[in-house]
Amino acid sequence: MGKIFCLIGKSASGKDTIYNALIKNDDLKPIVLYTTRPIRDGEIPDVTYHFVDDKRLEELDRLGKVIEKRTYDTVFGPWTYATVSCDIDLKSNSYLIIGTLQSFVQIKEYFGEEIVIPIYIYIDDEIRYQRAIAREDLQEIEDEEVKAKLEEIKRRFRADEIDFSEENLAVAGIKKRYNNFDFDKCYEEIEEDIKEYL
Repeated sequence: MGKIFCLIGKSASGKDTIYNALIKNDDLKPIVLYTTRPIRDGEIPDVTYHFVDDKRLEELDRLGKVIEKRTYDTVFGPWTYATVSCDIDLKSNSYLIIGTLQSFVQIKEYFGEEIVIPIYIYIDDEIRYQRAIAREDLQEIEDEEVKAKLEEIKRRFRADEIDFSEENLAVAGIKKRYNNFDFDKCYEEIEEDIKEYL
């Protein structure tokens, strides 16, 4: 039986970078999330996310294919993210997915604790903030757009403080933290742990 390794962590903790390095491992297949948010520069449809509208996501939900979903009220309007069961075959494969603490808990409830393994990426908040600003490339856009993007970064950081509180981490059963201050060390530690599980 395969495993599902669920990368979780606060915004701008480095989940995408770690995911992109780990997914090169032939033992892991990606679970591509569905989202109603607009595509960002550099993202590839059906690789980064399945970009869908609300109607398509509601249809998948009616068909019983949605394992978990969550909607965020952003400064740009509501954005929904969902994990869908369509392409998951644990008899043949192990998987890697990026999610939130809430999505990890729901995926674990759906598949079972022995199948779903958390990989909690941690980094200092000041470094995360600097990364978030750099990721949005805020020096190259107009003032109003800068203000909107800064408000969205602040909203995500406030939400992270609640979502990833020590109490919530304990309830979810998160015991280990992978500190991403030094990417190479963090990646090696995660890679070793995945090998042990497989």
